[in-house]
Amino acid sequence: MKINDFNFAGQKAIVRVDFNVPLDENGNVTDDTRIRGALPTLKKVLADGGALIMMSHMGKPKGKVKAELSLEQIVKNVSAALGVPVKFAKDAGKAEAEVAELKNGEALLLENLRFYAEEEGKPVGVEKGTPEYDAAAKEMKSRQADFAKKLASYADVYVNDAFGTAHRKHASTAVIADSFDADHKMLGFLMEQEVTAIENVLKNAQHPFTAIIGGSKVSSKLGVIKNLLDKVDNLIIGGGMGYTFIKAQGGNIGMSLHEDDLMLEALNVMKEAKEKGVNLSLSTASVCAQEFKNDTERRVFPINEIPNDWEGMDASEESLEKWKKIILESKTILWNGPVGVFELDNFAHGTGEIAHYVAEATQKNGAFSLVGGGDSVAAVNKFGLANKVSYVSTGGGAMLEAIEGKVLPGVAAINK
Repeated sequence: MKINDFNFAGQKAIVRVDFNVPLDENGNVTDDTRIRGALPTLKKVLADGGALIMMSHMGKPKGKVKAELSLEQIVKNVSAALGVPVKFAKDAGKAEAEVAELKNGEALLLENLRFYAEEEGKPVGVEKGTPEYDAAAKEMKSRQADFAKKLASYADVYVNDAFGTAHRKHASTAVIADSFDADHKMLGFLMEQEVTAIENVLKNAQHPFTAIIGGSKVSSKLGVIKNLLDKVDNLIIGGGMGYTFIKAQGGNIGMSLHEDDLMLEALNVMKEAKEKGVNLSLSTASVCAQEFKNDTERRVFPINEIPNDWEGMDASEESLEKWKKIILESKTILWNGPVGVFELDNFAHGTGEIAHYVAEATQKNGAFSLVGGGDSVAAVNKFGLANKVSYVSTGGGAMLEAIEGKVLPGVAAINK
C-alpha cells in the first residue's frame, strides 16, 4: 500500500519515526531536522481524520529506563511542529489506556522504545558464543515478537517512516509489520523518498557516475566499495581510509590512520577497479600535523612521503583540484564520508570543498546527487548547501547497507 493512496479517516495509525534528536544538558532539542522530516507523514494521518500514535527510540539505553533519554523531553517540540497538542504515554508497553482515549485528529507519543530490551531483541548480560547466549537469544526472540504484537494492538494501520533504523530488524521497525496485512502497512513519505533516491543512484544512474567515499576505516565500507565497482565510472576514496591504499602500494604514510590487515584487500580493490575500467582516485598530497588537535602546525606532504612523526589530516589543494574536475563532469554523484578530520575546523577545508563541488555539479550541470552519512550531511548543512544537492539521506548506516546491496529489514517487512 502507498501512503498517498490510503485514507486514515477513523483509523488509528502507529507510525515509527526517528525522533533520535540531539539534546543539550537541559533536555532542549538542538536540531529538530528529524522531527521536521516526519511531518508530511504525520500531518497526512491527522488531516485525513485519523488518530496518530508515534513511536521512536532515543540513544542507546540498552533496555534500561534513563531519564536523560526520555522522549517526554521533546513533546513540546513535536506539538509545536505538528500544530496539535501531543499526549504522552510513559510506558510504551502499557499504553492501552492512552490509546483507548485517543480521538480522531489527536496525537500520542510513546516513551522511548529502547527502554525495553525487546525492541532491539538482543540478550543482555550474556556472553556471545555460549550455550547460555543461544538459549537467551531464543527466549528474547519470542519476547520481541510479543512486544511487537503489543505495539501493533494499539492501531489499525502501521507506517514506517524511520529510514535511519531501516537496517535494523527491531520490534518496531520490522517485526511489527507481521501483524498487519498488505493493505494496512506502508512506508511513510520520508522512507519512500529515501528508497527512491537510493534506487535512482543504484539502478537509474546517468553517467559519468562518481562515488565519493570517505571516513576513517576501509573495514566499515569495504562491502560498499566492492558493490560500487560494478556501477561507477569514478571512485574517489578520501579521508583516513585512503592511507591504507597508499601504504599497501609501499608509500610512507607516517602516523596516518590505516588498517594493516586490509592492505591486501585494498590492492584487490585497485586491481578490480582497473579491470572494470573504473577510475579509482586517491589523494595526491595531504595536509598533515604532528598532533591530533585543531591548533597545531600544518604542512603539506606528498601522500606517499609523509614523515614518520606526521599524520595526514586533510586533503590538499592539489588533491581537491583533481577531484573537482571529476565531480563537475559527473551526472550522478554519491557522497558518503569526510575527506579530512571534519570535526576540527582547521582540517575541515577539504570536506567543505567537496560539498561545494557536489552542489555546483547539481545546480549548474544538472547532476543527481545523493549525500548521506553524518559528516557529509553536516558539511552540506554547515555551508547552507542542503537545498542545493538532490537528496540528503537521513540514515547513514541504512544508506550504506542499501548501497552495499543488502536488503533493509524495515523495507522488506512492508513489501512481503
